[in-house]
Amino acid sequence: MGLAGALLLWGCSEPDPYADHSWPPPSPALWQVTTDDGNVGWLFGTVHALPDGVEWQSEAVDEAFAESELLVVEIANLRDTDAAATDFNRLAYSTDQLPLLQRVDPAERPALEELLDKAAANERDFHLMENWATAMILSAAVRVGKPANGVDRTLLASGKRNLGLESFGGQYLIFDSLPDAEQADLLLAIAKEAQRDNPLASIEAWLVGDLAAVESLGEKGILTDPELREALINARNRAWIEKIVPTFEAGLRPFVAVGAAHMLGDEGLPALFAARGWTVERLQ
Repeated sequence: MGLAGALLLWGCSEPDPYADHSWPPPSPALWQVTTDDGNVGWLFGTVHALPDGVEWQSEAVDEAFAESELLVVEIANLRDTDAAATDFNRLAYSTDQLPLLQRVDPAERPALEELLDKAAANERDFHLMENWATAMILSAAVRVGKPANGVDRTLLASGKRNLGLESFGGQYLIFDSLPDAEQADLLLAIAKEAQRDNPLASIEAWLVGDLAAVESLGEKGILTDPELREALINARNRAWIEKIVPTFEAGLRPFVAVGAAHMLGDEGLPALFAARGWTVERLQ
């Protein structure tokens, strides 16, 4: 449920080992937001990459999307992989990098070595690459699911009028602007997330709308680090809401579909809209 631009740079042509998995009936979390003037829109937490065969559409989601007039996503031009690669390459490399394993505490190196093994990678592959970019490539290499099955990409394929909240370059710059220590923490968080016993747990929790489980799983990885959570989730939520509010006020009936982590807790989008005095009702 990471950043859309970070995940979509690298596709997956390998057979999907979870294509025949038995998934629970879908009821992912969906909210309706009503302004003081009675204008309506919806909030829907997404997953940017899913295994083959995951059915996530429900009657409530389909009805809300059909009633909406504007689709709001993190990045609107997800299919422009050339633009993604150009922006990534512009920011990802630096000539003053230590060997990868030396960039983390010796006690943490086994987890990073395990991540490299799972990704079929070698630390020499990243000798000029900054930690944030290395983390994104390794995360993409070991992720469950394919970007082609991502919820946001499916919604964009509808052809509905859309608004992108960010760009590829803007997302990568968030990572690139992290202090060196936080970039190292990001790399280790990715390594620890890859050690989970059940790699499908977060997708299954999202699919049935179990936000407590989604948040609990997130707090065992990247979101357990306060600085990373502020930079990757909370600060972006505050910036986004300034772009989303005018779409409600203009009566555009927006369907806001962004990563599920942005819907969680006191600084999630539902809470931020409720703090404005608007009515926020969970539909499923």
